[in-house]
Amino acid sequence: MHDARRPAPAAPPATTATTATRQKVAEELDQARRSGPLQHIRIPPCPEHLVRLREAMTGAEPDLTAIARIAGEDVAMSATLMRNANSPAWSTSGQPVQTVGQALTRLGLDETAAIMTQFLIRHAIPVDHPQLRRFWERSTLRAQAMRAIALRLPGLDPELAQLYGLFSHVGQPVLLQCVRGYGATLMEAAVRIDRSFIATENANHRTDHAVVGALVARTWHLAPALATAVRLHHDYTLLGSQETDAEVQTLVAAGLVAEHLMRQSEGLGPEADWSRHGKAALDWLGLDADLLPDWADELSRENA
Repeated sequence: MHDARRPAPAAPPATTATTATRQKVAEELDQARRSGPLQHIRIPPCPEHLVRLREAMTGAEPDLTAIARIAGEDVAMSATLMRNANSPAWSTSGQPVQTVGQALTRLGLDETAAIMTQFLIRHAIPVDHPQLRRFWERSTLRAQAMRAIALRLPGLDPELAQLYGLFSHVGQPVLLQCVRGYGATLMEAAVRIDRSFIATENANHRTDHAVVGALVARTWHLAPALATAVRLHHDYTLLGSQETDAEVQTLVAAGLVAEHLMRQSEGLGPEADWSRHGKAALDWLGLDADLLPDWADELSRENA
């Protein structure tokens, strides 16, 4: 992606608005969990390997030995890392890697951690329904687009952006596993034009995938900004608001841009959300719309 843009708003230190936004979402989730529609939602536990990976990645210096050990403990995850390292995008020397350590060296720490994170989340929340046939494929593509955007935006952490890309719609497979009739709701919501996807979910089940996705992020002890942004990721009226956490606004705005890039890379037209709120997202991020076709082409080439 080209790096020609106007300055984007960096995430400021915690403010009253920041605290209020996150607290409001936390209280909503607690209430829904205690006595509301989330009482009977079963949240899959955070994978132990993911907990250990996050611990190894924190601190001044990531623990490379620990990361390699975690990867080596799961045969399927090891195979996934080596397959990626031997793909045309990474295999420039012609010599295939044969160990996890070699794969980590070729991919680099950030890419290794990204692949491991995607693998662990995908296997913790399996998807088996025709309406969500490409769910994790598209979530991974969204995560890649989010990371690419974050690398060009001051103040937006690429790892946080990538996790947001993975978690934005994670409430859908969780609802599918726990709520009777949610598969039919997915089909209904996809074709209705008189109300939004979220409105159809709420009409049928008194909750929606944004709420459930936020609960997953909170239960897994992910960043409060991530849980809050997942909860609000369909509320684009918050863009530019003085009452909403700036970091959350940036994640939501970047998520809308990422969705648009994905559709462009797949040769699809813009969704209604982009038509209505795309300019507000670009304005908040300080991005020029003229850059987006090139960014979409790059995303398409990376996933060819």
